Order: sequence, then C-alpha cells, then structure tokens
Amino acid sequence: MMTKTTMIAGLALGLELGLGLGLGGCASMGGRAQLVKTERACQDVTVPIYFEPNQAEITRDGRRVIGMAAADARGCQVQSVQVMGLADAAGDPAANLELSKRRAASVADALARARLPVADFTVAAAGQAGAVTKAGDVRPLRRRADVVLKLAKPKT
Repeated sequence: MMTKTTMIAGLALGLELGLGLGLGGCASMGGRAQLVKTERACQDVTVPIYFEPNQAEITRDGRRVIGMAAADARGCQVQSVQVMGLADAAGDPAANLELSKRRAASVADALARARLPVADFTVAAAGQAGAVTKAGDVRPLRRRADVVLKLAKPKT
C-alpha cells in the first residue's frame, strides 16, 4: 500500500533523476491567450449524411454533422464540394434514383445554409446502383448522401 510519505519520496526521487513530471495545476496554465493555436489542417474530408428509410429530409444528427463539416472548412480554401445521393436496394430503381437526387439536393442546400465557404458544387445521384455486390450481397447503410470537401490552405 502506498502512503503519502512514500508517494512524496517517489516524486522527489523522480525529480532528482531528472524525470519531468507534469505536476502543474490549472492555475499555472494562464488564460486562453496563452494556449497554443494550431493551424487548420485544410485536408480533404468525406462525410456521410444518413437518412431515415424513404426520406430525403435531413435528420437532427445529419444537420449537426453538416454544421461541423462547414465549420471545419472555414478558414480553408474550399476548392470543390461533391455530394452523391445514394439509396438502398429495396424498392423500384427509378424511385430510388429520384430519392437519392432529393437527398443530394437536401444536403447541398444544407451545406450552403451552414455557411460553407463558396465553392464549386457537384451534386449527383446514384440511386440504388452499387447497393448490391457482384456476389449478390446487399450493402448496408446506403440511405445516405456522401459529401466530399476538397480543401486547401488559404492563399496568402
């Protein structure tokens, strides 16, 4: 069992041996102005936005993800935005294509409303194409729109 005396002696020994221990408390951190600010990564980002079955309305979680993606892109040069609407394999292929078009349009509109920096948008829809593998396996979680943000560091 470690006693208070043993712990203090161990800390003192560690200091004598040159082992740097981070014992500083919050009081020594200073204010927010002293925190190190990191530069934005401005790297390409792919974000999936999921939908309820047979719906093109963005969910609360989807709006949150879109808002975070737009916020992360601020301060970067947004070279392009690609939105691909998808649908699962259930139902009529033509209806699924229309549904995936509506999903892609909903996401593109939400990105613009979330104040994503101005960029070239490509909005497309795949419907249920690719929802079933060549082996006949159904791919899960196809009720979504995939967003690809092509980002670069701002020009100085």
